[in-house]
Amino acid sequence: VQVTESGGGSVEPGGSLRLSCTISGLTFDDYAMAWFRQAPGKGREGVAVISWSGGSTYYAGSMKDRFTVSRDNTQNILYLQMNSLKPEDTAIYFCAAANYLGTSAQALGFLESQYPYWGQGTQVTVSS
Repeated sequence: VQVTESGGGSVEPGGSLRLSCTISGLTFDDYAMAWFRQAPGKGREGVAVISWSGGSTYYAGSMKDRFTVSRDNTQNILYLQMNSLKPEDTAIYFCAAANYLGTSAQALGFLESQYPYWGQGTQVTVSS
């Protein structure tokens, strides 16, 4: 299984970025997907989860009004649209897959042990 994130970079506060995650070696729509992030000097935290079908999403409270997670099961791609970025959004962003066919993304949540497949991450830096 290969998980690859892309789309990171440097942006000014208030700007936007769209991250992408491609995955191969498994049946994409058998997996719920999630984004996590790790800021400098901090532990990894959950950002957003999306169910296998895309019909259910769940966000960490501080990001739900600015970030949008989506997926294209025909292309095996996961996205994270990030708007109104803040300096505190600076982090490495990781994509992860969980073999979960439930309909509720919130029920899966951000327990890392539920996600056996991870990418290497993509750096997002928000700075003026």
